[in-house]
Amino acid sequence: MAQKQEPLLIKRYASRRLYNTETSDYVTLDDIAGFVRDGREVQIIDLKSGDDLTRQYLLQIVAEHESRGESVLPVDVLTDLVRAYTTQAQSIVPQFLAASFEMLRDGQSKVMGNLDAMGHPLAKMPGFDAMQAQQEAFMKAMMSSLPGAAPGSDDDEDGDKPEAGSKEELDAIKKQLADLQKKLSGMG
Repeated sequence: MAQKQEPLLIKRYASRRLYNTETSDYVTLDDIAGFVRDGREVQIIDLKSGDDLTRQYLLQIVAEHESRGESVLPVDVLTDLVRAYTTQAQSIVPQFLAASFEMLRDGQSKVMGNLDAMGHPLAKMPGFDAMQAQQEAFMKAMMSSLPGAAPGSDDDEDGDKPEAGSKEELDAIKKQLADLQKKLSGMG
């Protein structure tokens, strides 16, 4: 069995420079994005305070891609995210996003597995394995950056069980996503 690789530790100095502890050199946000795309988990720690800054830097990478016109997130989704952060009510957005990405990851794994099993020409294409690993790393990074979205956890950030209404809403959303996934599968 393969052991899980430790996250790449990046230290942020007071000068805001980012230091790769494995290679003993300074790195940029583009370098960090490359590590994540290659399937490597990263952990960014402030050297002085010891605070974990990983989420902040991953969000900054996404924001930079969005600002360069490499849009992945529709405006409606961004608006809903802002609303989720600005409302005092218990939000189901983190659970919804976690469930959505989980379904997307499962769907991608099934499609990639089916292509490979069927001997589809794409599966023999050079870089197919790298593309598959990149998709898995992207999904893992997105899932780990969601607040309160630990895989397999039904607890919220306070450690309490979510309200029954929110679980019912989440189940309804999961069903809708499953229906959409079936429709998308039918199109291919």
